[in-house]
Order: sequence, then structure tokens, then C-alpha cells
Amino acid sequence: MTARFETIETPIRGLKVIRRRPLVDERGRLERLFCAEELSALLSGRAIAQVNHSVTVKAGTVRGMHFQHAPHAELKIVTCLRGEVFDVAVDLRRNSPTLLRWHAEVLRSDNQKTLLIPEGFAHGFQALSDDCELLYFHTAAYEPAAEGGLHPEDPLLAIRWPRAVTALSPRDAAQRMLGGDFRGIAV
Repeated sequence: MTARFETIETPIRGLKVIRRRPLVDERGRLERLFCAEELSALLSGRAIAQVNHSVTVKAGTVRGMHFQHAPHAELKIVTCLRGEVFDVAVDLRRNSPTLLRWHAEVLRSDNQKTLLIPEGFAHGFQALSDDCELLYFHTAAYEPAAEGGLHPEDPLLAIRWPRAVTALSPRDAAQRMLGGDFRGIAV
């Protein structure tokens, strides 16, 4: 059987790009978005507990930077179904040599890229086109008491959003800015 996924390392340990390998013919394409068997090494015994779908209407909108604290920390697998997004993960792991470093990938419906974001990372994205749809696979269900977030325009993060940030949710706009004393989160 031909592998339907290729794993690509990023400069941040644990953060990976999964490139999907679609079957293409004159009728179109068939793409596997998730396969527990083929991705088992990346999941390391974790099961998918929740699948979410988001629609972002306007380009320039930023959603994030979100995470969940332990023991509800989650691995996320993020795929763009429609449109184009600048998808960002920030390492928040206490004692990580890449603490507060971020990595971004452009995810589009036609570039076969998926971002695998491990526990201990904040995640967010900016819509680069109107009407973007994302599909998220999570290894933990959402737990309101465990939610955490960072302000997407925090100067300490210094995320270089490709477009002006034109819209944030009230929750995201109210996130605190990090101070120089931030030492990361437990995973």
C-alpha cells in the first residue's frame, strides 16, 4: 500500500507538516485527511477526541492564539478545506530551547499541507482570503476551565502576520500580553 502522507519536520521540535498525497485522475482527486493507522507514530497512542470545523468570512481576520493547559493539553491536526490561511504555532513548552519561537505555514485547499501541532503550543491563523474553512482534529475535548490564550499581536511573540489584522474576536483582543517573566507552560 502506498503511503498517503509524508511528514516534514519544522525548525521546532515536535511541530510537523503533513503533506497529503491525493489520488488524482481525469475525474478529480481523492484525498485522505486523516488515518489513525498511517498517523499512529505521530499520535503516539493518542486518540482523536474531537473534530471541529471553522469558517472565517473575511480576509485579514486572525483567530488565536489558543491552547489548553494540562491535563487537557491537546495535539491538533489542522487542515484548510477552502481558501488560504497563514497558520501559526508558538512553542510555549516550559524549558523548551525554542520557547516563544513561532513557525507558520500557508495552508490552502490545494497545497495538500496539514499542520500537526503538539501539546504545549499556542495556535492561531490569519485568513488570507475570504471564506476560509478549516478542519481541526483534537486529541482532547475542549475544556473551558483549561483554555489559555495569548494576544496575537503581542510584541514578545513578534508574529509577522502577512496582512494587517482587521478583525479579532473580543476574547482574542482581550488576551494579555506576555511579560519578560513568562517561563512557559507545563505540558
